[in-house]
Amino acid sequence: MKRKKSLSKPDPANILLVDESYSIHKKKGNGIIRRQVWANAKGEIMRYSLAYINNKLFHGDNGRVLGYDNAHGYHHKHYMGSIEPVNFKNFEDIERQFEQEFEVIHEKAKERQ
Repeated sequence: MKRKKSLSKPDPANILLVDESYSIHKKKGNGIIRRQVWANAKGEIMRYSLAYINNKLFHGDNGRVLGYDNAHGYHHKHYMGSIEPVNFKNFEDIERQFEQEFEVIHEKAKERQ
C-alpha cells in the first residue's frame, strides 16, 4: 500500500495528554505497549498512536506488531508490516479495538515462551 504524505504539520496548539510505555516481562510474552494521545484546547482527541512492539514476534516496522494511529492524514492500522485504513467512530472505539487485538496476539506470544 502506498503511504499518504501528511500535507500539514502537527498543530503546536495540541497538548500531549498521554505519553506512556509499558514493558511486558519476557516470561509474560515480551514487548512494549506504547500510547501517545494529543488533544486540542477543548479536550478533543486530535492525534493518537497506539502500538504493541515486540521484536521477537516481528522484525519489520521497528518491531511494531500492532498499531493504530492517525498520522499521514488518515486513520489506519499496522499489523506485522501491513497497513490498512480503519473506520473511525471515535478514539474510545479505536482504543478498544487495539486492546482486544493486543490481547489475542499477546496470548499467542505467551504460548510461544
